[in-house]
Amino acid sequence: MAINILMPALSPTMEEGKLAKWLKKEGDSVKSGDVIAEIETDKATMEVEAVDEGTLARILVPGGTENVKVNTPIAVITGEGESAADLAKDAGAAAPT
Repeated sequence: MAINILMPALSPTMEEGKLAKWLKKEGDSVKSGDVIAEIETDKATMEVEAVDEGTLARILVPGGTENVKVNTPIAVITGEGESAADLAKDAGAAAPT
């Protein structure tokens, strides 16, 4: 099952931040705890870690993007046996007809 990586909050009052750069690219294997990206606010820079094992299937927010709201999906990790193509099929199946 695909897992959305969400824009984290660096503090309880943070509402948005800058996705500074991706340290992994689409298609890279990731393990839980691997640093995949860096985010910034005016006060701090923080590393974003993978929350599960799989493949970084899709980057939804490019590096350098500012004003990304907290909890916005920024990437998708797929599990074993899944691919980015499966994401497109799942999205099509979920679309109203």
